[in-house]
Amino acid sequence: MEKNKNLKEITVTIEGKSWDDALDKAFKKANAKAKIPGFRPGKAPKNVFLKNYGIESLYMDAANYCVDEAYDKMLEEAKDIEIAAQPILDIKSIDEKHIEYLFILTLKPEVKLGNYKNLKSKKGKVEVTKEEIEDAVNHMREHYKENVIKDGSVENGDIAIIDFEGFKDGVAFDGGKGENYSLEIGSNTFIPGFEEQIVGMKAGDQKDINVTFPDDYHSEELKGKKAVFKVKVNEVKEIKIPELDKDFFEDLGMEGIKTKEDLEKQLKENIIARKDAELDEKYINDLLDEISANTEMDIPETMIEEETERMIKQFSEQLSMQGISIDQFYKYTNSDKQTLVDQYKDEALKRIKYRLIIEAVIDAEKIEVTDEEVDNKIDELAKKYNMTKEEVKKQYGENLDYIKYDLEVTKAFSIIKGDK
Repeated sequence: MEKNKNLKEITVTIEGKSWDDALDKAFKKANAKAKIPGFRPGKAPKNVFLKNYGIESLYMDAANYCVDEAYDKMLEEAKDIEIAAQPILDIKSIDEKHIEYLFILTLKPEVKLGNYKNLKSKKGKVEVTKEEIEDAVNHMREHYKENVIKDGSVENGDIAIIDFEGFKDGVAFDGGKGENYSLEIGSNTFIPGFEEQIVGMKAGDQKDINVTFPDDYHSEELKGKKAVFKVKVNEVKEIKIPELDKDFFEDLGMEGIKTKEDLEKQLKENIIARKDAELDEKYINDLLDEISANTEMDIPETMIEEETERMIKQFSEQLSMQGISIDQFYKYTNSDKQTLVDQYKDEALKRIKYRLIIEAVIDAEKIEVTDEEVDNKIDELAKKYNMTKEEVKKQYGENLDYIKYDLEVTKAFSIIKGDK
């Protein structure tokens, strides 16, 4: 591997009793499956096994048994080194007397921090328009809409509950049948021309609907083909958007909201809070971009690769919560892992730069966090999430390093932003 200042090699040797014990353990595992004439599995003497398979056959298992010991020795030697990525492990040499592991460590790069105070970037001002508030009110009304049975004929925007079956050249085709299907007219979820022909029908009406499948339809059998759907309307419903009356505000169940004015005030506060958070995030990123422009650092490729992998893992977990595997995503989007790597690489680099800048500010300002500050933060988190302090500590682990680091970062940002 090419040498550079961000890499350090540490060699760890395991020999003597540790290596002998590992070879014996590997022998017992291999001998249990060995097929040697005249001996049942696991019963052949070691010298007979070695004559048939050779001591080299034990090396890889023995090497695995010694990895933890080697890793501990490496960490002891590197205790004063800031490691920035998962070490790369290789075997440098191996024989019946010893094994020599090679650990290649990615070191935290040196950051030559530029100016980080009195920066030009400024936080934008929150503005909320009357139209935004009205949209929020209408969105909330939409959320509480109801589908009410109507006696009249189907109109655009109504919901028709239908039975249907499709035929091509007089023969029913797969996937063309449904019962009590709820179709919102005007949603354009069916084949072009289908929904328009439902308009005017009433509950109990039956009708043949003629359509032509699009040329880009997913079924090869039906692309561009004419078809007839036999349709029966079982029920017609209209969508009722609630009025801003007493019943609606009771249904909302929001404390202190009894009038339209109360609701508008609350929604305005919500919009302000959301926009303020967005502006604050943009402001922080602008500040970090400004610092980055005059800060020097040589980021190792290993760090970028590891951050990219972390982002892909997070994305995969998000997909999993939606019931989609990463392999399904690749299939649906006609992509692969390399596509995501290429997509995330720049963002991964930016995240690393931001993190290193913040840590450099923490060092430059000699920022420290007291045990009392950590304890107060635990209290705050416990109240916020309705947990006990012990539950919060259990979530974060005994050393509470994450909470401490978060408080250090908060102090660093306060200095960067010039807060008083």
